[in-house]
Amino acid sequence: MASVDVKAISIPHVVRGEVVTGDEVEHVFSDGTVIATPSLDLDSLVWPRSELGPAFDVPIAEILDVLAALSEGLRNDDAGYLAEALEAMLSTTNSLGRPVLERTYAELWRSLSGDRLRGMLEAELGGIDVIDGWHPAPRPAPLTGQVRAFPPRLVHIMAGNTPGVAAVTIARGAMTKGVHLLKMASNDLFSATAILRTLADVAPGHAVTRSFSAVYWRGGDQVVESALFRPQFFDKLVAWGGEGAIRGALRYIGPGFELVSFDPKDSISFVGREAFASNATLAEAADAAAVDVTVFNQEACVASRFIYVEGSVEDADRFCEALVGRLEVERPTSSATGPQVPSELREEIQGLALLDDLYRVWGRYDGTGLVIRSDEPVGFQPSGKAVNVVPVDRLRDAVAFANAATQTVGVYPPERKAELRDPLASAGVQRVVTLGKALGGGPGLPHDGFYPMHRFVKWVADED
Repeated sequence: MASVDVKAISIPHVVRGEVVTGDEVEHVFSDGTVIATPSLDLDSLVWPRSELGPAFDVPIAEILDVLAALSEGLRNDDAGYLAEALEAMLSTTNSLGRPVLERTYAELWRSLSGDRLRGMLEAELGGIDVIDGWHPAPRPAPLTGQVRAFPPRLVHIMAGNTPGVAAVTIARGAMTKGVHLLKMASNDLFSATAILRTLADVAPGHAVTRSFSAVYWRGGDQVVESALFRPQFFDKLVAWGGEGAIRGALRYIGPGFELVSFDPKDSISFVGREAFASNATLAEAADAAAVDVTVFNQEACVASRFIYVEGSVEDADRFCEALVGRLEVERPTSSATGPQVPSELREEIQGLALLDDLYRVWGRYDGTGLVIRSDEPVGFQPSGKAVNVVPVDRLRDAVAFANAATQTVGVYPPERKAELRDPLASAGVQRVVTLGKALGGGPGLPHDGFYPMHRFVKWVADED
C-alpha cells in the first residue's frame, strides 16, 4: 500500500467530448503511484441504439477536415495539453522517459495528417467514399442490392506502450463515424484525453467531438465491465494488451458482441550471411538490428528480442560485438539508457554467463544494452534492451522459431525476404520487413493480419 503522504495524481476524463474532473475514486498501482479519477456515470458512457450516433451521417470529407484541424492543433499545442500530458506521464508508470516522450509527442500530429488518413481509407475500406451511405453491391445479374459500412459502437481497451496508439485509435474511430468509449491504460492515462481536449478546442460541439469518451477504471473491474460490455450498448470490444487483458475481455464476448483483438505479440530478426561480406556490411546489419531491438525502449510489439544469424558461432560472436555498442545509441524512439534488465532476468542471465561453452554475454544490465549469444533461443523473454542472438546454418531453419505470436520479422539483406515470407506467413507471422524498418508500418498495410477499419464497421446489406 502507498504511504498516507503520497499525493494522488488527478486524472481527468472526457465524456462525449466534455472534460470531466473530480477526485472521487482513488487507484493505487503496484509501484506506489496513486491516481484519483472522477466517479463513473455509466449511463453517460453508452449511446442508446434507438438513436443514430452523432457522426453517423456526417460526410467523410467534413470529418477529414476536422481531423486536419486536429492535426494542426496537436502540432501547435497552443493550449499546452500535450505538454501537460508529457509531464504527467513522467510522474506515473510510463517507462519511456522524457527524451522519447518528447519526440513522440512532437510527431503525434503526423498520425492525423491528411495524406495518411486518405491512405488508410483507401487501403482499409477500399476508397474514401465507401463510408458515406449506401452503395450498389457487385452481384451477378439480375440480382441487385446495396451495402453500407455502417458506423460502429465500439469500446476500446487501450494499450499504453506508446502515445501513438491513442492517436491512431481516434483517427480510425472518427473516420468510421461510430461512437467510441476508450478505456485508458494505466501506463498512459493522458494521451487520449490530451488529443480529445484538443479536438474539443478545434471543433467544439462537433458531431465527431461528441462521439468520443475516454475514462479509466481498473482493468477487470467486473462491476463496470459487466454493465458496459453488452450488445445492447456496443457492437464490438477492441482490445490491445497482454494475454491477461485479452483473456479478461473474452469472458464478455457472445452473440452480438464481437472481439477485435490486437493480440500480445513478439518480434524477431533474421541476419543473412551477407552481413559478413565486409566490415561495412557487418556494421550496417548491426545498426539496423539495434534500431529494431530498441523501438520504444523495447516496450513495443515490433521490438525484436531474438536475432537469428546465418553463420558459425564465430560469425555470431562478431555480430554480437558489433551490435552491443549500437544498442546504447539515442534514437527518435529510444533513449541511450532505457529501463534496466529486471532483477529476475539478471540473475538468470548471470547464471548463463558461467557456461562459456554454450553462452556468451556482452554489455550491461543498466538499460544501455545487453546481448546474449546461445546455441538455442533462451527460455525467457529478453527485456531492458536485451536481445538473444542465435546462430543458424540457414535462415530458412530459423523459421521454425516463428509462430502465431510472432508479429514482425526484420530481414537482412532485404533481398532475402522473398525466399522467407511465405514460410514465415505459414508459421503465423504477420509482417516481414527490411531489418531496421520494424516501426515502419504506415497507411495502406494490415495490422496484426487484418485491416482494422474493415473490422470496426458493420457491413450491412439491403438486398433485392
